[in-house]
Amino acid sequence: MISDPQVLDFIAATEAAYPAEANGAGPDDNRRHYDAMCAVFRGPRPDGLQVADHNIGGVRCRVYGAETPVFVLYLHGGGFVVGGLDSHDDVCADIADATGLQVIAVDYRLAPEHRWPAQLDDARAVWRALSRPGIVVGDSAGGALTAALCLSERGRHAPLGQVLIYPGLGGDGHAPSYTENAEAPLLRSVDILTYHRLLHGERPVTDPLARPLQVADLSCLPPAFIVTADIDPLRDDGRDYAARLRKAGNTVHLRNEAELPHGYLRARRSSDRARRSFQAVIAKIATLAALDPP
Repeated sequence: MISDPQVLDFIAATEAAYPAEANGAGPDDNRRHYDAMCAVFRGPRPDGLQVADHNIGGVRCRVYGAETPVFVLYLHGGGFVVGGLDSHDDVCADIADATGLQVIAVDYRLAPEHRWPAQLDDARAVWRALSRPGIVVGDSAGGALTAALCLSERGRHAPLGQVLIYPGLGGDGHAPSYTENAEAPLLRSVDILTYHRLLHGERPVTDPLARPLQVADLSCLPPAFIVTADIDPLRDDGRDYAARLRKAGNTVHLRNEAELPHGYLRARRSSDRARRSFQAVIAKIATLAALDPP
């Protein structure tokens, strides 16, 4: 139940540009609606922030700020179908400005033109091209990609930490949030199934990295900060992943945001709840950056 008027205004503004049926449209139409919606909320970059596009590891990236000893790798959301460097440009700029860390956003390939694991391959290529310590941050699909990257790089050049914001982690759909929030604003359970089919086709998903919740061994992973939206079918994916990470001996902090829906990062300028959540993300990134490199 959402009663916060600021959140309700955010939902109305989002749906005006990005109606629920856009999730079921063809990829081109979906992207057009999504980009238009993101443009409504996109804020200006902080004054003086250096921003440039580069090719890193063969993948187009956008770099915010000068090089710092620890960097932030940002993996955007959008169901692996929509989104890109522009959709999350102001989020990345704000993280760079608030933390003083260089932020590198990855323009990974999208489905259905590129099926899994193309997205992980791109994120991994960028990560492996960067030799200094870093933190991986992602929202929604980017949160799943963050978890997969940390699993993939375990025992190699592992991240200092991972920040997962309302992630979809391959839950089986039986957790309470999938039914309680089946018709939640901004993301419905049926939308999750639609994006899943576009990413994987009709074939069975056999790669455990595509569903981090299904990975048998979750030991020896970087410290995790997992933020969930309470009014979101994916809420319990984050809760369950946090529980499994703790059981495997990892450091993890779980934060659930009451009355906030999926995608609320875009409301951080207009909603006090969203602003406080984003400030918590910023604080955690700064804390993780202070960790000694492995």
